Amino acid sequence: MMLDAADFAAVRLTLELATVVTLLLLAIGTPVAWWLARTRSRLRHAVGAVVALPLVLPPTVIGFYLLLLLGPNGPVGKLTEALGIGLLPFSFGGLVLASVCYSLPFVVQPLQNAFEAIGTRPLEVAATLRASPWDTFWSVAVPLARPGFLSGAVLGFAHTVGEFGVVLMIGGNIPDKTRVVSVQIYDHVEALEYAQAHWLAGGMLVFSFLVLLALYTFYPQAMKGRRR
Repeated sequence: MMLDAADFAAVRLTLELATVVTLLLLAIGTPVAWWLARTRSRLRHAVGAVVALPLVLPPTVIGFYLLLLLGPNGPVGKLTEALGIGLLPFSFGGLVLASVCYSLPFVVQPLQNAFEAIGTRPLEVAATLRASPWDTFWSVAVPLARPGFLSGAVLGFAHTVGEFGVVLMIGGNIPDKTRVVSVQIYDHVEALEYAQAHWLAGGMLVFSFLVLLALYTFYPQAMKGRRR
């Protein structure tokens, strides 16, 4: 095998990053998607547009503004320094924050579609049985929206694994700390080490294909919202 210790370290870091980010995306994206699916507020479309911005913005634009926010002169950077956390750019925490921002629509949109597909009838029936909104959400909405949770989790994880521009701008290229697989492939190509780049790139290609194949094969209903 042509992979060395640095390659395996990049793979390990990428999987750790994707796992943490996916959990955070589900925790953050679920209430956002529920609100977007149920609200009649005039702010609904504005909030939906903000959530979907990473779908159309270049990663470098997102990375640039995150650097300004998280840097020593940015409001978030000043806050993290005051709290004793330190600056987030060029750290694993910075990668997590940037990845959550960049992959948020890939989780929110499938969840929103799943919540909207439930309709009002099941929720009204639960209300007539004196179920509280909290019980209705966890006992009715979440089980019925399971395909959306599955689709969002898979897409969020896979998208985080494949990130390049945002993680490079926020995390840089620090071995064992911020160098993920996509950056490692870039390093190999820049050094004309095409054999190593082939191993990593081919692994990502096979991984992405198998994940989507399994999702389409075993849970085709989870991808219906993505085809709308």
